Amino acid sequence: MGPLGYALIVIGVVIVAAVVFSFRLVTQTNKYVVERLGGFYTSWGVGLHFLVPFIDRVVKIVSLKEQVKDFDPQPVITKDNVTMQIDTVVFFQITDPKLYTYGVDNPLAAIENLSATTLRNIIGDLDLDQTLTSRDLINTQMRAILDEATDAWGIKVNRVELKNILPPKDIRDSMEKQMRAEREKRQTILIAEGEKRSQILRAEGEAEAVILRADAVKQQKIREAEGEGEAILRLKEAEATGIRLIRESAPDQAVLTIKTLEALAKVADGQATKIIIPSNITDLASTVLAATEVAKDVQKPAK
Repeated sequence: MGPLGYALIVIGVVIVAAVVFSFRLVTQTNKYVVERLGGFYTSWGVGLHFLVPFIDRVVKIVSLKEQVKDFDPQPVITKDNVTMQIDTVVFFQITDPKLYTYGVDNPLAAIENLSATTLRNIIGDLDLDQTLTSRDLINTQMRAILDEATDAWGIKVNRVELKNILPPKDIRDSMEKQMRAEREKRQTILIAEGEKRSQILRAEGEAEAVILRADAVKQQKIREAEGEGEAILRLKEAEATGIRLIRESAPDQAVLTIKTLEALAKVADGQATKIIIPSNITDLASTVLAATEVAKDVQKPAK
């Protein structure tokens, strides 16, 4: 085989290799930006594509995933002339590979510079306290401004977050002292409210105890009075029963004389008691008997 044959073989191998390597497989999350003879030709999506050798070339492989860029802290000055360090995190996604490739040189650097200038403009209209308490407002404004500006670059800004807000050291010290004083104030208030509540509960308990004791004494006196009344009633009933039995038994003079003597004996049942018995005690008994008979006649119904 002569030199011409070897040359043809080499040329054939080169052509086959060029053809083989001209096939490109594009995956789900990527897009290929293809130029033909130096100008934009097309962007390839998912699938197997053929790149014409020496005519077409892939100028950029663009990822369609959402990307996160953490930018370095930026010095910003608030409305009340306080310099702070703020770093931001930008979540973005490429929506147009052609605009992303040809719209701006170094899109990430452009987004970083744009976010820094936007942040300075927003913070410049806020004082220190508003900056520290308005994270959501700042995030929303920055996202709207960046999203509008990056549309021409084929980029969609989904979210912007302020990662850290770092005031100067002297202001941080003052804020810590203020927070410590506020916590001590809340602690003092809570302790005072607890003591007040404790005293109120203690007073309410003592008042309830006094009421319960008064009710107990009242109930005791009521029961004692009821008991005494019941005892008196029973005694009077017993006396009435005794009188009724004596009256029904129609006692004669001898019985009355004995009862009179028994009564006198009860009266004499004591120390230093002197009883003078009249000589006509029999007549006294007769008088009692006569009174009993008169009472019977009065109680008989008239015929």
